[in-house]
Amino acid sequence: MELISFTEGSTTRAGLLNRSGVIDLSRACPGLPNDTLSIIQLGEPALTAIAAVAEGPVDFTREEVTLAAIMRRPPKVIAIGLNYRAHAVESNMAIPEVPLVFTKQSTSVTGAYDPIYWSKDSQALDYEGELALVIGRNCRRVKRHEAKDVILGYCVANDVSVRDWQMRGTPPSFTMGKSWDSHCPLGPSIVIDETIDPHQLRLRTWVNGELRQDSSTDDLIFNCYELVEFLSTAFTLEAGDVILTGTPSGVGFAQRPPARLTPGDKVKVDIERLGWIENDVIEEPDWAARF
Repeated sequence: MELISFTEGSTTRAGLLNRSGVIDLSRACPGLPNDTLSIIQLGEPALTAIAAVAEGPVDFTREEVTLAAIMRRPPKVIAIGLNYRAHAVESNMAIPEVPLVFTKQSTSVTGAYDPIYWSKDSQALDYEGELALVIGRNCRRVKRHEAKDVILGYCVANDVSVRDWQMRGTPPSFTMGKSWDSHCPLGPSIVIDETIDPHQLRLRTWVNGELRQDSSTDDLIFNCYELVEFLSTAFTLEAGDVILTGTPSGVGFAQRPPARLTPGDKVKVDIERLGWIENDVIEEPDWAARF
């Protein structure tokens, strides 16, 4: 089952994506909220209701709608640094003994095919293709053998990074370098499928058609279940929280010379069984400054 947010006409609402097209949940399940986060927060009754219509008739073809961010504003966006062995090596860093945790502000979330903003305030924009997981219910002190029960599903992410802002200062400021508006594309859907092994998925990233990252989630240092246990020991994970699990080797700053993203570039991230996201890099538009 693939839970999505989509825009059709003048409204954005929750839906399901299947082989034939898009099921509009405002029609198929009119008693449910219109947004994906509220549906997730309702828990099992809502998931049971949408599962019952998942193979039903579609309301739109894929071409008749625009996929939006899977959630407009997740409660938390948590990310993990240096969580692939090969990426730690290319970064000339020791293998972490505990997860390196930072946050991306929820305002950084954008759609699977929306543009990534390049800013004149930086000359070091970079990509990081990642597996993301979505928490399905509020939980704390979850043991790793229980973690699968609190994970709703998985999606593709790009942990877009402004390297000079990330690395300036002592210690570095990961949150400032990774929280810029539009710098967390997620999607194309939240794939809810108990048969998926999140630790055996091929992950690839292309820039302008050139393959830059080609790895497997079996190279994760701390797997998804270990991350849930570690994080929930300290604080409550809430329904709708998104956890980006880290990026494999092949990021731009590790190229020789470093490969920076600039306006006109196109970044595609594909994860086996989850689909792909693709984002054009554009100069930040004037209207993005709001006050």
